[in-house]
Amino acid sequence: MLAACVGMFVLNKPRMDVVALLVIVVLPLTGIVTVSEALAGFSDANILLIAALFVMGAGLARTGIALRLSDLLIRRAGTSEARLLVFLMLAVAGLGSVMSSTGVVAIFIPVALSLAERLRIAPGRLMMPLSFAGLISGMLTLVATAPNMVVDSALTQEGFGGFQFFSFTPIGLVILVVGVIYMLFARHLLKTKDVTAENAGKRRTLADFIEDYQLNGREYCLRVLAFSPVAGKKLKDLDAQRTYGAKIVAVERRSRMVTELVEATGELVIEADDVLLVDLPPVKGAETEARAGRLRDAGLEALPLQGAYFTDQSREVGMAEILIPPNSSLIGQSIIGMEFRKVHRLTVIGLRRGRHAIVDGLLAEKLRAGDTLLVIGKWTSIMDLQSQNGDFLTLSLPAEMDQVAPAQSRAPYALASLGVMILLMVTGLVPNVIAALIGCLLMGAFRCIDMTTAYKSIQWSILLLIVGVMPFAVALERTGGIELAVNGLLHLVGDAGPGILLGSLFLLTAGIGMFISNTATAILMAPIALSIAAHLGASPYPFAMTVAIAASAAFMTPISSPVNTLVLEPGRYSFGDFVKVGVPFTLIVLLICVFLVPILFPLY
Repeated sequence: MLAACVGMFVLNKPRMDVVALLVIVVLPLTGIVTVSEALAGFSDANILLIAALFVMGAGLARTGIALRLSDLLIRRAGTSEARLLVFLMLAVAGLGSVMSSTGVVAIFIPVALSLAERLRIAPGRLMMPLSFAGLISGMLTLVATAPNMVVDSALTQEGFGGFQFFSFTPIGLVILVVGVIYMLFARHLLKTKDVTAENAGKRRTLADFIEDYQLNGREYCLRVLAFSPVAGKKLKDLDAQRTYGAKIVAVERRSRMVTELVEATGELVIEADDVLLVDLPPVKGAETEARAGRLRDAGLEALPLQGAYFTDQSREVGMAEILIPPNSSLIGQSIIGMEFRKVHRLTVIGLRRGRHAIVDGLLAEKLRAGDTLLVIGKWTSIMDLQSQNGDFLTLSLPAEMDQVAPAQSRAPYALASLGVMILLMVTGLVPNVIAALIGCLLMGAFRCIDMTTAYKSIQWSILLLIVGVMPFAVALERTGGIELAVNGLLHLVGDAGPGILLGSLFLLTAGIGMFISNTATAILMAPIALSIAAHLGASPYPFAMTVAIAASAAFMTPISSPVNTLVLEPGRYSFGDFVKVGVPFTLIVLLICVFLVPILFPLY
């Protein structure tokens, strides 16, 4: 049965979670295990812990923590490919140590692609370092990856104390440093196809909109000073659009711990210290100084801009193109008269007729069939446009929409929730599963995540795979399968030193992990490792740690981990690329493991 399961895992037919269900159904029919034993995995604390960590990871993504980290990466890396690779791997490994490595890699793939395009390098030179960093992140903390928790659960089920939160960290840090150095050299073995001309069919970006509608030079950030006559007034009472042609796009307001971007509705009351994001028509010559004087008289201080037309706010402020169809009731109306912001909470900032952008007299221009309008506002309002199909059609949405964090203002609370969870795990005040559930409840209480998103974030197929394969440990023990594997390994290397024994266990685990998931590998190998330790009268911890590290060392094939599978297409890799780069690095990890594990976890 085990051989049949491994074969189906390799072929991926049927799906791995379906194979797990088959195991749950068939094993009790053999009489080897009872129905209760076959279903016991559903009551395992680590299953709930893994599910809770998926939710925590979704909270970090939804509040923009991962995206802010990627922004920092872009600023620090500059134009150096080597520096970019180092920062990229460190960022992914660091974030992956507290959330799903698969989720982290998925978040960073578009970031790495945009960086590769900016530096004019092939995506393949960044994608594999990205996946390797995601796998190494699983070696940094107890909760970083499912195999660690599977091995920890095996220890506790045998009556031993489990690993601590940072038990993996010393080994993982060494592997991370060596991995970064290795990839600095190994990247030259990866794809180097020129990508400078590969722009066909790509989605348009905010920068494309800014250029097409000639928006450069029209953006202003204005702080409302304490003595400003604007403070205390509603936006509709200012009537800035009719009086000055100024369009207030959004309002940035400091609130407690965070700065929030508030929609510029007519009923919004302006407060002192608010920052107004304003679109103003361009002026020339003496009119420039006159405008500056009017702003000073209104108690508005111009602030320096960090990006073209508010692109520094692209996590919260978006744009979209809409098309006026022939039967639209908006035809013949002016932009100022259509009251688009009042109805849709969005501001019209651009108009194109054919290929020509109309800049002068924009507000008074009468709309015609076929005109395209550019609107700006919060992403939530942009998303609502897609359900509108009457007076206009949503034509195109920018690529930046994929990186929107809908709860960005809750980021400090998400970090606080994560900090509480880690603190409880490190101190051992409560069991790890309780600490994770407390973190999830805090995420929900602070509105970092909602229940719908939380349920969607859990990768149920992975949980079902773990639960389904768990009964094999009991079945193999009762039928002598584990004893057979242990005796076989001891017969081959039993008289050798502990280094050879640990190395052989590592190779066996990593070899199985080439073809089936690292989680399934850990489930199968953990009881064998503990049985070897018992036969030798040795401590179980070095053997358990070796299995955990080897299970995460899934560098050799693109099917051994979802992390590798994710980068296969963006990096344009073949199966041989992973073998060429992954096998040498797996051997390096083997040497590190064999050297460090007996030092940190003595055998006797």
